Amino acid sequence: MVWIWMGLLLGTQQQAAFAQAVIRGRVLDKTTREPLELAVVTELPSGRTALTDRLGQFSLTVTGTPRSLTVSFIGYRILELPVGSAGSGTLTLLLEKGPLDLKEVVITSNSRSSTFHNLSRIDLNLTPARSAQDLLRLVPGLFIAQHQGGGKAEQIFLRGFDADHGTDVAVSVDGLPVNMVSQAHGQGYADLHFLIPETVAGYDFGKGPYYADKGDFNTAGYIAYQTRSLLDKNMVKLEGGLYNTGRIVTLLNLLGSPAAAGKPSAYVAAEAQYSDGGPFSVPEHFNRGNLFGKFNACLGASSKLTLTLSTFSSAWRASGEIPERAVSEGYISGRFGALDSLQGGYTSRSNALVKITSTPGHHYTLENTAFYSRYFFNLVSNFTFHYFYPGTGDEFRQHESRNLLGYDGRISRQFFFSGLSLLSAAGAGIRQDGINPSYIANVQNGGTILNYLQAGHTRESNLHGYLEQTLEAGRWLINGGLRFDYFRFFYANTAPVDDTAAAVFLGRPPKAAKSQLSPKLNFQYTVSPQLQFYLKTGRGFHSNDARIVIANQGYQVLPEAWAADLGLNWKPLPRLFINTALWYLYLAQEFTFGSDLGDQAVSPGGKTRREGIDFSARYQINDWLYGNLNLDLARPRSIGEAKGMDYLPLAPTFTSTAGLDVRFKNGLNGALSYRYMHDRPGNADYSLTAKGYFVTDLTANYTTSSYEIGIAVENLLNISWDESEFEYLSRLKGESRPVDQMSYTPGVPFFLRLKCSLFF
Repeated sequence: MVWIWMGLLLGTQQQAAFAQAVIRGRVLDKTTREPLELAVVTELPSGRTALTDRLGQFSLTVTGTPRSLTVSFIGYRILELPVGSAGSGTLTLLLEKGPLDLKEVVITSNSRSSTFHNLSRIDLNLTPARSAQDLLRLVPGLFIAQHQGGGKAEQIFLRGFDADHGTDVAVSVDGLPVNMVSQAHGQGYADLHFLIPETVAGYDFGKGPYYADKGDFNTAGYIAYQTRSLLDKNMVKLEGGLYNTGRIVTLLNLLGSPAAAGKPSAYVAAEAQYSDGGPFSVPEHFNRGNLFGKFNACLGASSKLTLTLSTFSSAWRASGEIPERAVSEGYISGRFGALDSLQGGYTSRSNALVKITSTPGHHYTLENTAFYSRYFFNLVSNFTFHYFYPGTGDEFRQHESRNLLGYDGRISRQFFFSGLSLLSAAGAGIRQDGINPSYIANVQNGGTILNYLQAGHTRESNLHGYLEQTLEAGRWLINGGLRFDYFRFFYANTAPVDDTAAAVFLGRPPKAAKSQLSPKLNFQYTVSPQLQFYLKTGRGFHSNDARIVIANQGYQVLPEAWAADLGLNWKPLPRLFINTALWYLYLAQEFTFGSDLGDQAVSPGGKTRREGIDFSARYQINDWLYGNLNLDLARPRSIGEAKGMDYLPLAPTFTSTAGLDVRFKNGLNGALSYRYMHDRPGNADYSLTAKGYFVTDLTANYTTSSYEIGIAVENLLNISWDESEFEYLSRLKGESRPVDQMSYTPGVPFFLRLKCSLFF
C-alpha cells in the first residue's frame, strides 16, 4: 500500500529545478552512533536551517558559497565546522552529550519541528523519570491521580478535562497505541505501566486535535513516547524506601559495542517493583514485573529495521475511595483505613512491534509499523458499599481478555521550489480489537459472581487514512490535513437472560458502523529565531464504547471536537524560553465517570465547551541553576444547562507546577518542585467540592560516569491531601439511607526513597 502512495506522490508532483548548492549529511550521537532526529543544522552566512529526519539525515539547500555549519541538539554540545573541511559527498556529523544550555534552543519554522519539541527536550533532560507517573507528568499542564493501589491506569487531567483514564488524551509508545477501546473499566483506558522509564529516549506531545496523524482520543491532546534504540552504557539500579518499597532495574547491551556503526544492536531491560502500598491499614502488596527488549539492524544503506518485545504483569490490593463521613463518624479509624479490604486487581500486557524506516530517495521517508498486544485485566472495586444491594454489598468486578493488532504506514516527500519548501505526507492504517470475554459483575468476597451487569464479547475495527501538506514560504508555514476514520463495532451480549445486562441489549442489532472526516488547518509565522506565532485549528473525536454504541443503536458513535489555539514561542533572553497559548474547544459529547453500579464504564454526557490559557517558561538562571514554571487556566462548562448547573464535575480549572533544578560540574544535582491543583466542582451545581492540594517534592543525587547515588522525597512538607475525589451516592453498613457525598483516596504522606545506580 505505501509503495502505491510513493508512486502517486512521484507522479503528481514535480520538483522544480534550481541551481543552488545542496549540503547533505547525517547527525549521530558520538558514543552510540544513533541517529539524532530534529537536530538543527544551520548554514552560514545565509542562516538557512534544516532539521534531521528519523535516520538523522538532512539536506540543506543554500544560495551562494556555503562557509560553515552549526549543528545543535538540546542536551548536546554545539558542533561548528567549515563546510570545506569535510570534503564532498555526505557529511557525517557526530555530536557529544554535554550540559544543558538553553542558548542552544533554536526557534525554527521547519515543518518537522512541533510547537512543543523544545519543551519536551528541555524537560526530559532536567527531569529523569522514575515511574510511569513521572512520564505522564512531564507534559506541561497534565496532572494525574492514582486511586487503586498503584496497579490501575492513572486518572488524567489536561486542559479542563477530567479525561478519566484516557478518554481525551491519546497515548502511544514507539507507535504502539496504549489506549484501549471499549475497555472493561472505561473507554480509552491507557495503562502505561508496561513502559520502563529508564528506556525512554524522548517524547512528543501536542495539545488539542490539530494533528492529521493522530486519531481516536486526541481531543485534549496526545503523548507519544520513544524508547532508546541503543544504550551508551549498561546499568543496574537499586531503589528502596519507606513502606517496604523496593525496585530494581537493569539495562544491558547484548551485541557488543554500541558504537559499531551499521552493525546490528540489541539490548534488554528488566524491572521488578514491590511496595506494601504506603500507610494504608490494609497492606496493598503492590508488585510489578517488566521485561523489554529491542533489536536494530540496517537493511542496506537507507533502511532500518527495529523489533521491540515487551511484557509486564502487576497485582495489588487497594483500599479504594472512602466517603468523607467514614472517618468523622467512626466507621474506620483514620484516612488510610478501608471499608472493603477485598478490592484490588491483576493485569498483564505483552507487546510485539516491528518497524521499518527507509529513505528510498533524497527527501523521501517511508515508515511501516506493525504491532500486536495480548492484554488481560481483572479489577475488584466497591464505591457505594451497601446502596444497590444492602444485603450482599455493592462489590463489583471488571474483567476482560483482549487481542489487539494493527498496522500504520506513512510516506513523506520534501519538495523544493524557488524560495519555497513543500512537505507532502500520506498515511494509512488499521487497528483490530477482539475482546472476549468482557464483563462487569456484582460479586461477593472478591470472587463469587452474584449478577452480571454487563457481559459479552466485542470486536472493534478502525481503518484510517490521511493526507497532509505543509508549505514553508519564507517566515510562513501553512499546514493543512484531512483525516478519514472508519469504525466498525460488534457486541454480542452473553449474560444470562434473567440478569440485568440482558434487558439492555434485547432486540438491538449487534453491529454498527460510522465514518468521519477530520480537517486540520494550522498557520505559523516565525519573526526571528527568537519569536514565533502560531494559529492551530482542527476537528478531532473520541470514539464511544462499543457497548454504548450498540445499546443506543448507533447514536453519537464518534463525538467530534472543534478547537483553536493562538499562541507563541518566544526567547526574550538567550536562556529564557516561553510558550503560551489562548485556546478554545467544543465537544459534541462529554464522557463522564459513571457512578452507578451498572454504569462503571465512562458514560456519555452532553455538549461542552472549554476555553483557557496555557503558560510555560524555562529559564537557565546561570550555568548550573534552572527554573521552570507552568500555569494552566481553564473554564469548562456544559452547554444547554442553566447557569449554576453547568459545572463539569472534577474538571480542573487552575493548575500549576514549578521547580528549581541544579546541575553542578562536580556531579551534584537535584531539584525542588511543587504541583498545585485548585479546588474543583465535585458535581454539576458545585454544591460539592473536590479539594485542591499543594505538594512539594525533592531529589538530590551525586552522579559520576560509573555510578550515581541519590534520594527522592515525595510530599516533602508532609501535608494531608486527597489524590483523587469522586461524588458517590453511597450507603455504609448500618446507615438507614444513602448519602450524596465526596469520596476520596488520600495522597501519599512524606515518602523517602534511596537509590544507587551502577554504569558499566
